Amino acid sequence: MAAKPMDWIAIDQDPRFQALHAKKSRFLWGLMIFSIIYYFALPIGAAYFTDVFKIKVWGPINVGILFALSEFVVAWGIAWIYARRANSEFDAMASELNRVAHTLGGSK
Repeated sequence: MAAKPMDWIAIDQDPRFQALHAKKSRFLWGLMIFSIIYYFALPIGAAYFTDVFKIKVWGPINVGILFALSEFVVAWGIAWIYARRANSEFDAMASELNRVAHTLGGSK
């Protein structure tokens, strides 16, 4: 017996899918806005706040270098935050959808 094709329109219209999509989109847009602001803070800071970025912290290390290096830490932090949220919340919602996907629609 062949498997029934998925009814993607029914899945898309399911309130559980729409809730998952909306929740994930809000979360990702927030992370993206934060990361863009943080990313552009470096060139803006280097251009307009040179006195702050020139402050020596230790030897030749200054605030500008530390801020630039912090972008790597922030990127890894964003990835870690997303992975935790996806594993704890989004994956559970997606598993529920996956479990009922074949009952949402069948062959037309």
